[in-house]
Amino acid sequence: MNRSLSLIKSGVLVLLGVSGAAIGFAADAGSDAIPLTVPKAVCGSEDNPETGLQGQVPAALRAAGFKGFNCNLKLIGQSRNDGGNWQSTEFKERRQPVRDDGSYRDDDKPFHVCGYYGSQSPSLSPATRNPATYGTRVMDVTNAKNPHLTGYLQTSSMLDPWESLKVNERRQLLAADQGTNGGGGPGVDVYDLSQDCRSPQLLASVAIGTGTDGGPVAPVTPIGHEGSFAPDGLTYYIGDLTQKLYHAVDVTDSTHPKYITTFDMKTLGLGTHGLSVSNDGNRLYATSASFPAVADLTNPNVAPTNGFVIFDTSEIQERRPNAQMKVISTFLFKDGSVAQHTIPVTIRGKSYIIHVDEGGSGGFFGGAGACAAGFPPFPMARIVDIGDELKPKLVSKLVLEINTPANCASVFPDLVGLSIFTYGTHYCSVDNRNNATTLVCGMFNSGIRVFDIRNPRRPKEIAYYYPAGVTTQSGGSNHDVGNNFVPGGPDWCSAQAHLDAERGTLWTTCQDNGLLMLKFEHGVWPFPDSSTPPGEQN
Repeated sequence: MNRSLSLIKSGVLVLLGVSGAAIGFAADAGSDAIPLTVPKAVCGSEDNPETGLQGQVPAALRAAGFKGFNCNLKLIGQSRNDGGNWQSTEFKERRQPVRDDGSYRDDDKPFHVCGYYGSQSPSLSPATRNPATYGTRVMDVTNAKNPHLTGYLQTSSMLDPWESLKVNERRQLLAADQGTNGGGGPGVDVYDLSQDCRSPQLLASVAIGTGTDGGPVAPVTPIGHEGSFAPDGLTYYIGDLTQKLYHAVDVTDSTHPKYITTFDMKTLGLGTHGLSVSNDGNRLYATSASFPAVADLTNPNVAPTNGFVIFDTSEIQERRPNAQMKVISTFLFKDGSVAQHTIPVTIRGKSYIIHVDEGGSGGFFGGAGACAAGFPPFPMARIVDIGDELKPKLVSKLVLEINTPANCASVFPDLVGLSIFTYGTHYCSVDNRNNATTLVCGMFNSGIRVFDIRNPRRPKEIAYYYPAGVTTQSGGSNHDVGNNFVPGGPDWCSAQAHLDAERGTLWTTCQDNGLLMLKFEHGVWPFPDSSTPPGEQN
């Protein structure tokens, strides 16, 4: 039988891709089956839980002005400012030594906790927006009940870092590439956080790969969009979505970043987007964002191009002359698209990649066609075993009820008039990359959702929080992309979230609601083995 055809096994639908790997919702029934959907959170009696399907904001609630949902999470602090856009990052200061022997007064707990998040570019901002509020917000979130603004960063890349805004805890740096409106220029900005994270100090604002940075000239001038540090803070990688390139930048001297090398994903017939780096810096887990045609989903002659590539980056890490990225393996599939980012994690001593999509099986606009083909219409996260990095293997998918084809007719009325980012994932984070127990994902239209991943084959939901809809779009929000802002409708919670096991909290940003500080209730989190070391969440 042709591998693209649907097979019925034990009453469970299985879709097979060109490689024969399962790309639908479930494997064969039995003890090793991947569940159809993630088990729903059990809410407290005083919570305001979802009234429809898991992940759904029904059309009637949108029309009436959405008041929000919550389950085992409550809002304890908020700083709306004028909203935000795509990404947030965090830095935890440490107490300074106060004794002659270099020891601390009590222990090495955070002194200040600072958050940073981007906002809509000046060129797309409404005329009524105050230019003084342009750029990246600097937030003091030390007091969970009183997160407050301490300033703005307005250098070229920080005016709209898009999805590239990242902190490196080890070297106490904040960086972004010039992601303006999803595709800016070759700029990279680097700030020092070591003196006071509430007042970052500019170290460099450089046009990378142009020859003016002191490094070689790139074969193509980089265009910013995504970005991430290697854990040692010596290399910053740019995900150039526009040109389907990955660029490596040397930030050993943080005052003089300079270009190292480029890998062209077009040579593999693939795209680019977000990325992550292994602890030793020798592996890059780089996404390939695919924008498929619905007709390709069941066409056996069209290979999947969405997923991630594992690169050997040891030559870059070692700073060898003419250093290159080398392909180790790929993990590609058809039941998702617009691959967003990866997180390398260890769960109970085993190595995995958490892969997160931004588009459904039929891309941004192909939900109905995907459903008709029996594919999930909206993006999701998945857990992939990389114990054998030559053969990455799917372990599970974090599928909500809204994402099953059988429920398409129930959820599509919610989305009338919307054109993009209707439901589904954007960014996820863990509690600790080196001992992951918990995954938290920011969603389009489905709030902020938290999952227990201690058993990676059986993830289950433990909490969620949807902020109430706002009646007026925030000036720094990109929620009007494709005219998708609807007064009173659910917000886009599109940035990474930041868990704190000591406080039992998380914070993140949603585009119109700004920064939200949430506290877990009913003892659902942290787990006994949960921990949140600085810099280990994504």
